[in-house]
Amino acid sequence: MKIIFAGTPEFSVPSFKAICEKFDVIAVLTAPDKLAGRGKKIQPSPVKIAAMHLGIRVFQPEKLNQEFRDELAPLKPDLLAVAAYSKIFRREFIDLFTLGGINLHPSLLPQWRGPAPIPAAILSGQKESGITIQTLDLQMDAGDIILQKTFPLYGKETTTELSSFCSQEGAKMMAQAILLLEQGKREFRKQDEDKITYCHLINKQDGLINWSLAASKIERMIRAYSPWPRAYTFWKEKSLALTKANVIKSDYYKNAAPGKVIDLDQKEGILIATGEGILAVQMLQLQTKKEMDFKAFLNGNKDFLGSTLGE
Repeated sequence: MKIIFAGTPEFSVPSFKAICEKFDVIAVLTAPDKLAGRGKKIQPSPVKIAAMHLGIRVFQPEKLNQEFRDELAPLKPDLLAVAAYSKIFRREFIDLFTLGGINLHPSLLPQWRGPAPIPAAILSGQKESGITIQTLDLQMDAGDIILQKTFPLYGKETTTELSSFCSQEGAKMMAQAILLLEQGKREFRKQDEDKITYCHLINKQDGLINWSLAASKIERMIRAYSPWPRAYTFWKEKSLALTKANVIKSDYYKNAAPGKVIDLDQKEGILIATGEGILAVQMLQLQTKKEMDFKAFLNGNKDFLGSTLGE
């Protein structure tokens, strides 16, 4: 079986390596090199770096157009294996592969179809999530389910942590799914159309904290938007990212205005009033400064207590 792997970020690399260990990967599709870092140097994608290390041919098309399809067709590939590749595959492209394609999606499809399922699961406060290997379909994340793994959520996970877990576990599942295809097993499960939910592409503005929300929702934002765009507010006209926090259940400060920095708890952190409950912040980072724990932050910003955030 001749496989072409499509992926770009670090999330994709474990799947790429797992497939290479057991199957014949003849080429890789990944995003074009881009300028990155302070020096704006050309940076290849993590998948390209991994492919070059293994001596596998790399394609970086701007578009999956007829010209590129003509370039790929002579390879006569059997399967397209996808993990976090940002382009949409049209029918004429999928038809190049005799077995079609499979895709790794870090949710329990049909839940959270779309580009950001891991943050969506955290933001919703759900008690479990999962990983799905599905067949490629012309509609986004609508293919048949080949394999699915469920795992619990404990209310402490960040997007960074869950992405790492799904990347590693999903890699094993990708290899298992390809083995099923190689063995001719194609009786897969249709998605339940009545249970579809969608998530949207995250942008910088999503991380801006509305202090009238409940503390529990803001705490989930902090975990969901780690590492990007991070949950942030403003203090003294500077951006202030909150990177770790807990929810405090107390009626003692119930009359405080949302966004008011009301007190310091030496164990729990800086206490901030919200629309419902108290947010105890342990880690934060002021614009142009390093991330600090709450005690170090207050040592350098003694007028923080008593201020109002977001103004």
